Amino acid sequence: MTELEQGLQQARHFHDVLGYRQGDWEEGRAELLLDVQPYHLNFGGVIHGGVLTTLLDVVCAQAGLYCPYPDRVRMGITLSLTTTFTGQASGGTLRAVGTLRASGRKIFSSSGEVLDESGRLLAMGEATYRFRGGSESTEGIPRGERRVGRGDA
Repeated sequence: MTELEQGLQQARHFHDVLGYRQGDWEEGRAELLLDVQPYHLNFGGVIHGGVLTTLLDVVCAQAGLYCPYPDRVRMGITLSLTTTFTGQASGGTLRAVGTLRASGRKIFSSSGEVLDESGRLLAMGEATYRFRGGSESTEGIPRGERRVGRGDA
């Protein structure tokens, strides 16, 4: 069994498979870091667009879901995500940055970008999310608690 196959068997969530790590995270702003691995590349040998899109989706969501309480969490559902690809990379560490742009009672919008090690823009995106039940306020819900409400599945 290869190292990749072992890692996939141990992964609990899709996010574990990608292997990114949390950078800075504060109210209205989030950052993710990804060390590019061979399995992140497409057949052309550059980072797959799906990897960049996933980084944008996660970091933009985090920008609107910050929770300062360590035993609590906020969750959201992606309503729309637009991605524009502007560059390519084949290695190094990528940095995704998300910024909260607007937030209401149930919906929030963020923008994000993915940069290579030299700060070159690889992708940018805008996204709109709906807060999951209990996540509308900064207090969020207890970590591990799942609330399924109208529209949540």
